[in-house]
Amino acid sequence: MRKPRHLSAEERALWDKVAERTIPMEPAKVNTPLPQPQQKRPSKEPIPTFKVGQTVDHRKPHDILPGISDRLSRAPVNMDRKFYGKMTRGKLKPEARLDLHGMTLAEAHPELVAFILGSQSVGRRLVLVITGKGKDRDDGGPIPTRHGVLRHQVPQWLALPPLSQAILQVTPAHLKHGGHGAYYVYLRRSR
Repeated sequence: MRKPRHLSAEERALWDKVAERTIPMEPAKVNTPLPQPQQKRPSKEPIPTFKVGQTVDHRKPHDILPGISDRLSRAPVNMDRKFYGKMTRGKLKPEARLDLHGMTLAEAHPELVAFILGSQSVGRRLVLVITGKGKDRDDGGPIPTRHGVLRHQVPQWLALPPLSQAILQVTPAHLKHGGHGAYYVYLRRSR
């Protein structure tokens, strides 16, 4: 949809002169004036003052996307609730673990795919994927960098094919198994 074009002062004067000479087709209708352009309202929040040389903390949390643990905790429970409760309390022992510490995204993805699909084919149900919490790499630039790239990327990989067909549930691990630096992955039974 186009934005309405507003008349300049000269165009408005010319239009008014032409409109005075016209005879309305239906005299009962009242001649309505053209709408005037609306002025932009100032934003409600004032812009904070800034001084040259002032340091700004760019690591403030933003509300664009909820955290990984929040998103995983809001996900529906697809497995037996009794086992889910035991798993989140750290009562179930993982049958295998994969440590992705120090790997790049390119190295970690094939390792994760091979580990998950291999674990399912062997008949494992609960595995632990350790990503680490990540290092603080924010250099103070205007665009914030993610804290823990693997920690954020692994749940996304687990939600995509071919891994999504093998997985029943993904949750952050209990503190004794790594806390927010690791994930429990509960696998489907192989067919």
